Amino acid sequence: MRDSAFPAGWAEEAPTLALLLASYGLFGLGTTWLWHAQPLLAVLVVGWAAAQFCSLQHEVLHGHPFANRHLNHALVFPALGFFYPYLRFQETHLAHHHDPILTDPYDDPESNYLDPAVWAGLPRGLKALLRVNNTLAGRMLIGPLIGFGFFLGADAALIRRGVPGVARAWLLHLAGIGLVVLWLRAMGGMPVWAWLLACYLAAALLKIRTFLEHRAHELFRARTVVIEDRGPLALLFLNNNFHVVHHMHPAVPWHRLPALYRQNRDHYLRRNEGYLYRNYWQIVRAHLFRAKDPVPHPVWPVARGEAEAPRRAAAE
Repeated sequence: MRDSAFPAGWAEEAPTLALLLASYGLFGLGTTWLWHAQPLLAVLVVGWAAAQFCSLQHEVLHGHPFANRHLNHALVFPALGFFYPYLRFQETHLAHHHDPILTDPYDDPESNYLDPAVWAGLPRGLKALLRVNNTLAGRMLIGPLIGFGFFLGADAALIRRGVPGVARAWLLHLAGIGLVVLWLRAMGGMPVWAWLLACYLAAALLKIRTFLEHRAHELFRARTVVIEDRGPLALLFLNNNFHVVHHMHPAVPWHRLPALYRQNRDHYLRRNEGYLYRNYWQIVRAHLFRAKDPVPHPVWPVARGEAEAPRRAAAE
């Protein structure tokens, strides 16, 4: 009989727990001894550890490793990656998992597209910045600031309107940041500014994953990518490069996604209309300095009609 705290037993959840311990360990090593020995290497190591930790937060919000969500939240409470409150990430990401709204500029919290009417009214300088942000290089260099700025602005508006839970999520996030700062001060290692630099590196690495996870397409089932990469970035992103598999089976743990894809490869590629890349190097070659998409949604409002079709069918 399995331990009831685990959704699928110790063996199923052990890789997640092991990687979480490794992330904390790398973060601890980088912010203490390694900082004094090799500061530049320490920033790189802490940046990698923070990015891995953020990927693990994604795994946790999908119900791993414990069946008890409070235990899961406790595992990822310290804000190693600085930028986003975990509870807000959880809420917006689970909303994003309603596939009919994928890429919708209004309903999908993770969309990088804008309503063409909104785009037309933007200042020329902001348009230029957002175009740069639609290249991989731009997404990594300025994308963390742009994404955080939009997210912070939207949440500030929600807090002013008194939307329940948003202010609490940010207060808890500040407490999580406080824990990290206390660690840095107590251990006398990496200064706060260097940690923030590492956090920006982590956010830049994560932008590689999210850069083309979803595309504009008339069919919502065709909007989610597969990247057949099995290298270090696949581990860093916890196999979310098999993204259509994750969207179809969000409760499946990260280490099972590649096998599930191999067993049903033709099915997944039929579903997403062949939205496929062989590896991340192919993406770098194609889009490092060339935009993948326009910023205004290219099939708007056709995509909105696809999103609303299930609601219309239910109403009828």
